[in-house]
Amino acid sequence: MTKYEILLLLDPELDDGRQGEIVGRVRELVERGEGSWDLHDVWGRRRLAYEIGHKAEGSYHLLQFTSDAATLDEISRVLRIDDAVMRHMATRRIEGSPARPVAVSAPARQDRGMEDAGVPDTGVPDTEDQDEAIEAETSSEVEEVEEEE
Repeated sequence: MTKYEILLLLDPELDDGRQGEIVGRVRELVERGEGSWDLHDVWGRRRLAYEIGHKAEGSYHLLQFTSDAATLDEISRVLRIDDAVMRHMATRRIEGSPARPVAVSAPARQDRGMEDAGVPDTGVPDTEDQDEAIEAETSSEVEEVEEEE
């Protein structure tokens, strides 16, 4: 038996009952295949990076379970058939990973310096530094020309 997790992206227009039916069907398949159901974590409704089927949002559910590969194949087959499932992704859980992962929302975008945003210094000057360097270089060339005259 292998530990798996499936991230489900369901149609956001489904009511909670229909979403529960889909998750219940997956749980039923796991238990029928003599696997164990470990976790159902509802991440809720989130905005998508791009539209899927003219929908800009989706409802996320994280499912964790232990089963054999044949059961996972059957679950994937059932999820592909269901029109309410916009996307799903099954992965093998890594040993030592947290038992209950946390869905993290993207931080709010603010106008702040790169250092404040936690972006490491790459050693490449940004445009302000480049402008200052060009200005300093130009002024030193002008001084040299004036001295020669």
